[in-house]
Formats: sequence, C-alpha cells, structure tokens
Amino acid sequence: MVCVVQRVLHAAVAVAGAEVSRIGPGLLLLVGVGKDDTAGSAARLAERVAKLRVLDDAEGRMGRSLLEGGEALAVSQFTLQADLGKGNRPSFHRAMPSEAARPLFEGFVAELSSRLGRPVPTGVFGAGMRVDLANDGPATFILEA
Repeated sequence: MVCVVQRVLHAAVAVAGAEVSRIGPGLLLLVGVGKDDTAGSAARLAERVAKLRVLDDAEGRMGRSLLEGGEALAVSQFTLQADLGKGNRPSFHRAMPSEAARPLFEGFVAELSSRLGRPVPTGVFGAGMRVDLANDGPATFILEA
C-alpha cells in the first residue's frame, strides 16, 4: 500500500457535487492498494500513519502525531499504483482490482480509527471524487507498507 500524506488546514471530498466528508486541521490520506497488498499491509500502514509526527507542536516543529490530535480524512486513489515507466499513458497493472482492494482500504480505515479512538471519515470508494484542500506547509509525505 502506498499513502500520500498531506498536512492540511482543512480538506473536503465531494461526489457528484455533494460534499461527503470534511475535516479541519490534520492529515489528508490518499491511499493506493497494490495487487500484492494484504490485511497486514493495511494494519502496518495504519500504525505508521497514526504515529507519524508531522503535525506542529507547541514550538511550531513537526513533533505531534494524530494520536495527539488533529483529524484524518482517507481517500482511496488507485492511480497511486500507476506505472509511468513506458510511454505516455499510465499502466495500472500494479493496482489491486477494485473488489479486492475495497476490503483492504476499509481495513486500513478501521485500523486507523481504532488506533486513534475516533472515526476517520472517507471519500466514496471507487467514485469520481473532487478533493479540495488547503495544504499546510506545504508538507507532503509518501509512506509505503
């Protein structure tokens, strides 16, 4: 699994023009499930995201994690598994098929919610989504599990 972590002042997801999720300060998580990923990959990624210390502490340094506050919004994004090595069109042979990827994405969200002790809102799996955000920093990180 790959996760693009963006520190945000706020983020929202809309589907067909209707907002489905919104957060304030915290982390926007764009998650791509690869064909070799497992439930273990989802659990490892959730642990890493929960403990990632990229939120500002009292001194204005990256010293806090989601465990210490801040919101998270998880959005499935299969295009993160794109192979751009040949030609001009991305290949998605590394992405897990949707019907198998959905339970892994949902497992990641459930595990992260459990670790944080609060629900993690999401986009709509498989839908065309509009993601609006205000990147804070900007601070963007890539995690793999």
